[in-house]
Amino acid sequence: MTVAIDLADAAALRRAFTLYPHGVMAVAAEVDGAPVGLAVSAFVSVSLEPPLVLLCFDKQSSTWPKLKDLDAIGVSVLARDHAWLAKQLASRSRDRFAGASFERVDSGALLLADTPTQMVCTIDQVLEGGDHLMVLMRVGECRVDADIEPLVWHDSRLLALGRGL
Repeated sequence: MTVAIDLADAAALRRAFTLYPHGVMAVAAEVDGAPVGLAVSAFVSVSLEPPLVLLCFDKQSSTWPKLKDLDAIGVSVLARDHAWLAKQLASRSRDRFAGASFERVDSGALLLADTPTQMVCTIDQVLEGGDHLMVLMRVGECRVDADIEPLVWHDSRLLALGRGL
């Protein structure tokens, strides 16, 4: 049964938004010799020419300001086995990188090992979008492994994506 929600009810609106499945990304780079990063589920491919993606960051994020001025940032699609890491990267209270295997590329971007897609990106534009920043990023390098299944965020749960119908 379809029900109208009150758009002023943030919890109801948040739930409505989570009913559309999203991939989960690790967004990371090295800053002053230490890994810095977070989990992001607001991601969309924008353009093939030039190759652009869009990520959204909460304006209240304490991590985004550490990444925003870097030459390059790694964006890795989390694999189905990375549910623990998605929670860890979203945490504010523990070592976000403990137990995870990230590769540092020459630009300082950090790419998570064993993922479906890894991209090295540079910031193209930052736009205001309500309580978030919409960051348009240019993809400078991309690696894929189509045999690795992605992790999906749907209905406020981390799920594995099944193979076909």
